[in-house]
Amino acid sequence: MAEVKIKEMREQLRAMSDEELYQSIRDNKALLFDYRTRNAMRQLQNTAAVRTARKQIARALTILKERELAAKASSVGEAN
Repeated sequence: MAEVKIKEMREQLRAMSDEELYQSIRDNKALLFDYRTRNAMRQLQNTAAVRTARKQIARALTILKERELAAKASSVGEAN
């Protein structure tokens, strides 16, 4: 069940443009800050949300890096 949700999240992220991914990263970083603040004050009920937000940021950054490497590889291939 959880794997299906993760796979759907990855597909949604891959469908996003670079700008949308950067916006998603900014939004998740703000959310992570809020979660950490509330957790420090012992007001956060779902402490797993911190981990989920971190992983979502990492997924978006990974997709951006894959795109960057693919673009670099295609430009190197065209140069040769």
